[in-house]
Amino acid sequence: IIPFLQEIAQNNNREWFNDNKKNYKEALVEFENLMQQLIERISLFDHDISDLTPKSTIFRIYRDTRFSHNKQPYKTHFGAYMAKKGRKSQYAGYYLHIEPGNSFLGGGIYRPDATALKKIRQQIDYNAEELRKIINHSDFKQIYGVLEGEKLKTSPRDYSPDHPDIDLLNHKDFVATTPFDQHYITEPTFIEASTTKFKALNPLVKYLNHAIDYIDEEPVIKF
Repeated sequence: IIPFLQEIAQNNNREWFNDNKKNYKEALVEFENLMQQLIERISLFDHDISDLTPKSTIFRIYRDTRFSHNKQPYKTHFGAYMAKKGRKSQYAGYYLHIEPGNSFLGGGIYRPDATALKKIRQQIDYNAEELRKIINHSDFKQIYGVLEGEKLKTSPRDYSPDHPDIDLLNHKDFVATTPFDQHYITEPTFIEASTTKFKALNPLVKYLNHAIDYIDEEPVIKF
């Protein structure tokens, strides 16, 4: 995995990639094996991802360059998102990113759509105390530090700037990350240590997904 990523960072073009596709496929198989181990471990405390396969979590290496100034055709990292219904879902989950000089793991939810974001903010408005308890827990703070993510410069629609939980309501993302040296993936303790770090994120993932799964229903009036 690491040698391939180092090489593609220096040779990000289709000709080199086609000539070295065998190396890419070998690296991808190793990454799939890594993800299979993580899925099995995380499933022990989060049953929502127990039916995932590595292929349903791993992002394609091909970049979409249509609307980007960066026209390099390939990503220089391997990334995988373990969430209910797979990487394309709107659910919160767990993310692994391997890139020379910029490897990290973490999770939560990044850029939720308008419906999911509205539900999360409603959950915060109703029960911000639980979210604060989660992000102030010693395990979360020791591993991740703080809740990250882009914030609005003003208050969200329907919420006053003076709302006591405006610091949480202003979030557009609800994520937490922790870096690691890319060579750490070769250590025998990597899977176990990563699982421990992902487990510290589970309360945040559950909180966010509880909000997303909540459906407003009109009361049924029987005559």
